[in-house]
Amino acid sequence: MSLSAREQLGRPTGRFRTVLEQKIRERRLTLEEFVEFAEVFAREHGERGTLSLRHLKRLVAGRGPKGVPLGELRPATARLLETIFGLSVDDLLKPPRDSSGGQVEAGRGSVRRVGRSREAETALPAVALASAFEWLDQRAGWIPDTARRKVSARTAKLDMGNTLDRRARRARVGRGQVARALLNYYGDQLPGHEPYRVRCDGRLTSTSIVTRTAWLDLACALDAEHERLELVGTEHGRGVLDDIGARGAVDRLAEAVALGVRVTDSQVYQLLGIGVEHGSLSGALGVAPFVEYALTVDLLEGELVDALATVGEARRDELPLRGRYLPDLRSVVDVSKRLCAGGALALCAIARPADPYRGKADYALLVQERSGSVLNAAGRLSVIPKAFHQPLKEVRVDVSIRSTLLREMEEELFGRREVDSTLGGQLAAAPMHPHRLSEPMRWLMEQPDRLRIECTGFGLNLVSGNYEFAGLIVIEDEEFWPLYGGHVEANWESAGLRVYSSLDRELTGQLAMDETWSNEGLFALLQGFRRLAQIGGERVNLPVVELDTESRR
Repeated sequence: MSLSAREQLGRPTGRFRTVLEQKIRERRLTLEEFVEFAEVFAREHGERGTLSLRHLKRLVAGRGPKGVPLGELRPATARLLETIFGLSVDDLLKPPRDSSGGQVEAGRGSVRRVGRSREAETALPAVALASAFEWLDQRAGWIPDTARRKVSARTAKLDMGNTLDRRARRARVGRGQVARALLNYYGDQLPGHEPYRVRCDGRLTSTSIVTRTAWLDLACALDAEHERLELVGTEHGRGVLDDIGARGAVDRLAEAVALGVRVTDSQVYQLLGIGVEHGSLSGALGVAPFVEYALTVDLLEGELVDALATVGEARRDELPLRGRYLPDLRSVVDVSKRLCAGGALALCAIARPADPYRGKADYALLVQERSGSVLNAAGRLSVIPKAFHQPLKEVRVDVSIRSTLLREMEEELFGRREVDSTLGGQLAAAPMHPHRLSEPMRWLMEQPDRLRIECTGFGLNLVSGNYEFAGLIVIEDEEFWPLYGGHVEANWESAGLRVYSSLDRELTGQLAMDETWSNEGLFALLQGFRRLAQIGGERVNLPVVELDTESRR
């Protein structure tokens, strides 16, 4: 370790002065690196706290200039530190002691622990991750508390520089590269199932979405008459994880802790059967723990992208987890024999009146850049709202795709934190009751012709085997934009929100060719373009999107 790095850590050897100093050191970060990390974390999680290097040096020392007491922290700064480490700020600013008074000492290039309590052994937010540890112990056949100890040890060994570099390498792998690798991996197509390929203003685009002719051009209104998804059971997989699966789960949890990715103890719907045709949806679903999805099939995306970033191709020997969970196309399509979680996402189009600067009446099309704090499609472009298909309160009632999209509009566009399933502690009996709705949503619900919600397509995503309901949300009444356009603001799941005009064919064409899209996001965007061109009239001048029938023959 260089002298400057030692100085930034407070002292080269000896005791940690505060738990905060200890926790930063366990993450293998200098103080300057932690300040940068905290800045990014605050932005991606919607926290208002700030932290300068000078202030951090005082905090890790536990004293102000010339040894004076620190005084009370600003609430926003305290909340930021508590969110990062999962400990109260009072505990973070104490000396690291266990019940016997033991201290934690730092040796050269490593951490030596003397008489530490179990609570001081890990920087993990144990409350949020307890269900994940319990699930992993059971599925891997380990004695209780083994998963927590393994994740703690793995987190302590993580090099944050390498972890962040890995994340940057993943971001450089384009959507098209992912789609081509998966289509090559799975080879021959099953009869009746085809990759979603279109020509957008004549340019061929392929995706990792496997679909059928009957699953496209749905124009299906999402209402009680046309959407008939049914909860038929609550059983989920109880298979045993082998060593490779368990190791992947431990690595996922350690990286989530290091990078501040939210892990939630909730349920997701799993698809057991589907019936989709023009104008109607039907299907059978069960439920499964979210952690089961997050620690099994959702690992396939990271494994694939890492292989593409390092060796440039998706060889089977580089993808052992895929070989276990989704070895061939038949396993992808046979959803009743595996955990097939999924989601609903929709292109949102808001009617706007003519404007002297913008021009003719149009639709505002919303696109998000996914933040690094989400588990799925981090750093990618997507339509908004985008959601896991999961219950909020009533498992049987919330199974409808309409319910999911309305909830996500409240959360992702109108700022309703109480419908965010990642925050936990949902106390309201009916969080989507009309009296609890945000002002914009209440206005939309007052008259049925103000809001159109349709399903535009369905497919299975080869990335993780997810089912994807692509949708279109159209706010038809152009009074909404002058009244509530200023209320539209993305939540912590987005790193940025873009707005495009439905009359700007050039920019929307460039948008469709952007390589940073997630495959499911592009699927929903292009299907939304196709449907909006049919119903939008003079408000629309979008790229022409045509199904690539020649490649299907």
